[in-house]
Amino acid sequence: MSDEKSSFLKVKCADCGNEQVTFRRASSTVNCNICGSILAEPTGGRAEIKGEVVEEVE
Repeated sequence: MSDEKSSFLKVKCADCGNEQVTFRRASSTVNCNICGSILAEPTGGRAEIKGEVVEEVE
């Protein structure tokens, strides 16, 4: 069992400032819905977050 509070993160895009929610363990690349920049890339476990984590979403 995981000790993480949440499986979802609100991530802010470094390019356009858009904030969107993504799964902490994303299994595919997550792109910004506004500008298309990569926000998260899969690593086989926790995704590598490319933007700023604003908050954990419950």
